Amino acid sequence: MRIIFFAGKGGVGKTSVAAATGIRAAEMGMRTIVMSLDIAHSLSDIFDLDKGLLDLNRGKPLKVEKNLWIQELDIQEEIESNWGEIHRYISTLFRTTGLDEILAEELAILPGMEEVSLLLYINRYVQNKKYDVLILDCAPTGESLRFISIPTTLEWYMKKVFKMEKALAKVVGPLARKLYDVPIPGDDYFDAIAYLFERLRGVDQLLVDPGITSVRLVTNPEKVVLKETQRAFMYFSLYKMNIDAVIMNRVLPENVKDAYFKGWHRTQKINMERAEDFFSPVPLFPVPLFKDEILGYERLRTLAQRIYGDRNPLERFFEGEPYTLSKQDGGYLLVMKLPFLSTDNVELHKISDELLVRVGGFKRHVLLPRHVAASRSVKARLEGQHLHISFEGERHGQGQA
Repeated sequence: MRIIFFAGKGGVGKTSVAAATGIRAAEMGMRTIVMSLDIAHSLSDIFDLDKGLLDLNRGKPLKVEKNLWIQELDIQEEIESNWGEIHRYISTLFRTTGLDEILAEELAILPGMEEVSLLLYINRYVQNKKYDVLILDCAPTGESLRFISIPTTLEWYMKKVFKMEKALAKVVGPLARKLYDVPIPGDDYFDAIAYLFERLRGVDQLLVDPGITSVRLVTNPEKVVLKETQRAFMYFSLYKMNIDAVIMNRVLPENVKDAYFKGWHRTQKINMERAEDFFSPVPLFPVPLFKDEILGYERLRTLAQRIYGDRNPLERFFEGEPYTLSKQDGGYLLVMKLPFLSTDNVELHKISDELLVRVGGFKRHVLLPRHVAASRSVKARLEGQHLHISFEGERHGQGQA
């Protein structure tokens, strides 16, 4: 089983890259499904399929070629399948505030419902071995980070809050119903949550298993886009998910010599060099800008060739943790693995929320979480192949992390 996430800022070409990777995997004989996590689904558009046919599919897998399926979740179908009692209770709760019934039902589709539904599918497909490869076309970066945090958050809720809430509802419920015109959740509501959590059991381990799951960040050689890709790189690393490649999409080809693009070439070259500093040792795959939009199976097939060449797209292009961050003695410790370094001449420069590390000829940019960036003191020491960077204290006026 192989699971590959494609994540990045909106508009960088994640869907095209995910679809192209799915085509290459399917042509290798692997039963492959490409699933869309983005609420604004565009998989069917990328494959240039008849949208009417897909609408009739109600969010179920649709076969597009031999060994290849796509799936765009239908939240209304998922509510019926997975959220029935939970959605009914929340919509009833909203209606007590005076909201129109239809509006209450719409607002009861809470953030996270679609993401949890996708996690349920991932778990189910892994368990029943229906597919060999799962390709995930993620939503823009912020929503993707919420998606990967859901298993941890749900586990905390079930262990720390769920039993207490259920007990309180039983004890206080009868009295509250007499005093307040607010619906109190019943056993059906709590049973639905427990059943949902049970079906998610184990998915968190799948996400962090580098033998199964990889994240590939899709970006463009633009300063603003690279900044958000850095942030995604940091958070996926903190969640212990293995990032095995960064795909630099829409690079201007060298044979474009028109004077109009001279500035673009220069800027892209600078940003490509920055990307090497940002993401090393994770490999960077440059992909040239196409002459026209990428639509349909054959164009996607060509894109796959441009991305991977003769390489197997299911290969693990990098395994390991580029860095780890932990909280120790009231401060933070960042540990970076830097093999083959023999010098202890370490230079650190912290500019706003970004740390520049120089060790000999090695240079790395690291985007820091806000609380870490607020530290007053930054120190480093080299121990074997690992650079230990300590962040101590916080700037005046900052709250405790």
